[in-house]
Amino acid sequence: MKICFPVELDKGLESVPYAHFGSAPVFLIFDTETESTNAVANQNLDHSHGMCSPLKALGGEKIDVIFVGGIGAGAVSKLNNMGIRIYEATRGTIRDNIKLFNDKAIKEISIEHACKGHTGGCGH
Repeated sequence: MKICFPVELDKGLESVPYAHFGSAPVFLIFDTETESTNAVANQNLDHSHGMCSPLKALGGEKIDVIFVGGIGAGAVSKLNNMGIRIYEATRGTIRDNIKLFNDKAIKEISIEHACKGHTGGCGH
């Protein structure tokens, strides 16, 4: 399984999840089989509000799950339609979030829980 974490800086498993998917400078992809990480620059960083293209942002990387502090409803819909599940990242590191995911102690984000204009409930 490949898990994507939007981050500001690539510090491997010690990276901290970024507050919003579309404006994250980097996506860190964790492969659960190899326990390795791969950093991908956000290819859609300069999009207009509400016009995020998740596939373009991820540079075509194949992922199964995304952990994020906040994400817009349009991106949630597009990602869910591709079979990608989205979870709310907790404070702490990627390592902390992976442990919570393995322990089934993390909340899945639905369209109803997506950001509303980048305010009130979006990110940490």
